[in-house]
Amino acid sequence: MQFSILSESFERMEKTTKRLELTSILVELFKNTPPDVISKIVYLIQGKLRPDFEGIELGVAEKLAIRAISKSSGIPSKKIEQEYQDGGDLGHAASKILEQKTQTTFLVEDITVERVYETLYKIAKLEGARSQDMKMKYISSLLNDANPQESSFILKILLGTLRLGIAENTVMDALAIAFTGSKDNRKFLENAYNVSSDLGKVAETIVAKGIEGINDFHITLFNPIRPMLAERVKSEAEAIEKLGDKFSAEYKLDGERVQIHIKDDAVVLFSRSLENITNYYPDIVENIPKRINSKQVILEAEAVAINENTGEFLPFQELMHRRRKYKIEKAVTQYPISVNLFDVLYYDDTSCLENSYEKRRGILEKITQEDEFVKLIPMTTVQNEIEIEDFLENSINAGCEGLMLKTLDGPYRAGSRGNLWLKLKREYRNELGDSLDLVVIGAFFGKGRRTGRYGTLLLASYNEDMDEFPSICKVGTGFTDEDLDQLYQILSNKVTIKKNPRIISEMEADVWFEPELVIEIVASEITLSPIHKTAFNELRKNAGLALRFPKFTGKIRAEKSAENASTDQEVITLFRGQKKVTQNEAEQY
Repeated sequence: MQFSILSESFERMEKTTKRLELTSILVELFKNTPPDVISKIVYLIQGKLRPDFEGIELGVAEKLAIRAISKSSGIPSKKIEQEYQDGGDLGHAASKILEQKTQTTFLVEDITVERVYETLYKIAKLEGARSQDMKMKYISSLLNDANPQESSFILKILLGTLRLGIAENTVMDALAIAFTGSKDNRKFLENAYNVSSDLGKVAETIVAKGIEGINDFHITLFNPIRPMLAERVKSEAEAIEKLGDKFSAEYKLDGERVQIHIKDDAVVLFSRSLENITNYYPDIVENIPKRINSKQVILEAEAVAINENTGEFLPFQELMHRRRKYKIEKAVTQYPISVNLFDVLYYDDTSCLENSYEKRRGILEKITQEDEFVKLIPMTTVQNEIEIEDFLENSINAGCEGLMLKTLDGPYRAGSRGNLWLKLKREYRNELGDSLDLVVIGAFFGKGRRTGRYGTLLLASYNEDMDEFPSICKVGTGFTDEDLDQLYQILSNKVTIKKNPRIISEMEADVWFEPELVIEIVASEITLSPIHKTAFNELRKNAGLALRFPKFTGKIRAEKSAENASTDQEVITLFRGQKKVTQNEAEQY
């Protein structure tokens, strides 16, 4: 397949912010894609080579790319750097530079999707002393044969700056329309994606085998399952109203959610966002097989930092010390953990997803031998507010955040959020009802002491139905100088030239970001707003919801993807539960 077909589609996508139009372009592209290339196309659209859990990263620096452009074009690096600084996009700069190309290549090879993909894959796998030279050689070989438009998008993929505004849901919509004739069939693709976390594999299957093949997707060990998520409640009474007369209550720990895959002696760990985090927890890899009586199993747990002397739980931020590339052994010693199991998703070659929570917990208790390192999260069944209150107090006294409340007969709904699982935290008793995990979508340049950094951030919630990020507030308080420096470094790699089409904001930020970074925010209350777009028109015509006096808590939620941020519906629930909203107003809204 000619790469020009893909690059022309990319260019059309860059020029629109309308989701329906993006979907239409994708449908056309997929219909023109040979079956053996469809998975590669799906990965490249997302700016990657393989599913996230495989951890394959290109790792090409801008300086190396500039040297490759210079080698291919015969134009000095300084001129390329100037063009890049003027336009702010190295891909666009390369396109302009290569139009002025002074060198002539007599033997030009075809630029196909297959060739580009395989070359990028080779680049990603290169290591060692001569790897930088080899990377430049591979990049130059592509640029020598590519036209300016193709070169632009090859470089954007290499640098991780391909900003098309396309989310996984949009890709699944387009696949369903292209290969089944109906967007309604996306639900089948979503089910397959939820148990495989591999959209390329889903695309390959729908092309080759249709819906029948998609419905035959099974759990595969070492392919992470997308986690089930919980709604929030602010009171025991609300939990009983949603879950009924009798349900389970578990301690809610302030740790990192870990999905543990075990097959014989092999152990692989995945984070909530499906990142392979095995290297950060060698102590789990060493100890967990000794305490689990099963040779093939997928478990869910919370890894929690502990005080080695007292056994007390420590805050989540302590775990971030383990996110090191080097000296992991030292971090393991300095920041000990315990592993606290709470679910089993696969056991002895059989999926447990359709089993009730009560049955899954029974299996977990049967196969786990607890010790000081591996434990079961404390659980009980509750039937009234007093029992919930008592268990909540026990949880808080043990250093936990609150409770997870789960219906006893509910299945495990991978990749979804709903009322089968609820979370009740101590903080939900205040007027707002909770902290919120919000997505950074834009920023405003700082003044005074904050000159040279971002002084204020524009934040969004997540609209699950529309797969969009509507603005909810600006935040400029709660940041230390160290926070501002850290956020500037992180966000500088997420800057986009235009606003991502999934961002819904009436405010115009100085800088727009790819919606990826999640931070924790508290506020005095939630108010109706004519400006912000969270829950827009849901409660009142031409009004959304906004946070009043928002403040950064100091927590960067590195373990959460943007799609796991607080949703519009959660914000609506908190708004209705505020003390300042009367019962009549709550019913009205």
